[in-house]
Amino acid sequence: MDTIIAGFAGLFLLILLRLPIAFAMALVGTVGVASVVGWGPALALVQQTTFDTGLSYELSVVPLFVLMGNLVARAGLSDELYAASNAWLGHRRGGLAMATVLACGGFSAICGSSLATAATMARVAMPSMRRYGYADSLAAGSIAAGGTLGILIPPSVILVLYGILAGQDIGLLFAAGLLPGLLGIMGYMAAVAAVTRLRPELGPRAQRAGMAERWRTTRQVWGVLLLFVVVMGGIYGGVFTPTEAAGVGAFGSFLFALARRRINARSLIDVLVQAIETTAMLFFILIGALLFSGFLNMAGLPDLLAKLVAGIAAPPVAVLACLLAIYLLLGCVLESLAMVLLTVPVFTPIVADLGFDLIWFGIVVVVVTEISLITPPIGLNVFVLRSVLPDVKTGDIFRGVVPFWMADIVRLTLIVAVPAIALALPGTMR
Repeated sequence: MDTIIAGFAGLFLLILLRLPIAFAMALVGTVGVASVVGWGPALALVQQTTFDTGLSYELSVVPLFVLMGNLVARAGLSDELYAASNAWLGHRRGGLAMATVLACGGFSAICGSSLATAATMARVAMPSMRRYGYADSLAAGSIAAGGTLGILIPPSVILVLYGILAGQDIGLLFAAGLLPGLLGIMGYMAAVAAVTRLRPELGPRAQRAGMAERWRTTRQVWGVLLLFVVVMGGIYGGVFTPTEAAGVGAFGSFLFALARRRINARSLIDVLVQAIETTAMLFFILIGALLFSGFLNMAGLPDLLAKLVAGIAAPPVAVLACLLAIYLLLGCVLESLAMVLLTVPVFTPIVADLGFDLIWFGIVVVVVTEISLITPPIGLNVFVLRSVLPDVKTGDIFRGVVPFWMADIVRLTLIVAVPAIALALPGTMR
């Protein structure tokens, strides 16, 4: 027990000292394993873990989906998604904020990153909302909340890594994330409608676009929508494995960018370098998390937690509620990817012993992680927006996310109470 506590204390100390989370987990994991079984086995574990992770076929999906997102972003998707959403919704009260949420959902389906979605949409949507007199609180809140959809709506890198760590089918996880993702979009739009109904001055109506303008902007995004349908339809219909679907998506996005003359030899090199950098970062974090979880396993944490849970005279739902509370607290100080990689190897055995479906639990974990990204005092999406929009007060952003935070709590409650929301589509594939 003392070794485990020392390991966690060392990890959080290194994080506070601003050592990158990947290296902090790897260092503590290696030293921890050495303290349990010696330096020889510890160094052998580092070598084997690095080798196996680098050559993992399942992880080949990660760079391909990252490349797919980079290529489509280079093709100008974010601007055109927002233009199309604005054409259909902008004339409504709070319509630009609703359009922002919808565009965030569409961009999330390609990008797969909450922080990147929030940063990108802040540059696209904030000027338009300010031009039409939107309050900074509602405008920034809709961007911060909409950005959280990046880790849930498939294809999601977080779901890929959860599937690998928890030993679950990635295609089933993608299918499971679709309905909760759409529910999140509808919940956020409902939050905008409720806020602007109570205080119309926060989100004035914009000009109504004619039908010709609406269809013109919609036609501009048909290629990406088709690409998403092919990728997800192929996985859902059993035509592709997730890795094959990622390859199809990456190649299709390249053709899409090429056809629109948004890419040349120089920009292609930039896109490839960005994909390599992102993939390397993800792999370093994953290797660090695997080393740290290996230390926890050798130190006996899973057995300790299992005995602790067995000794608690509480129903499984109460134990689940405690786990979700831990996620909310951790999410205030850790990036979503690091948090999931750190906790999944520890929590999934407990959840499985309690009789919960691990596909469903994966969606619950991602949703509660989304909530943590906009939860005060240190919601990371809020501070991403603060860095992109330095003239917007942090307090205004936090006030703006409150209605969306409440919508997320309702969504999480529904998914926990009605597991079929997440399991209906995977059930047709099993």
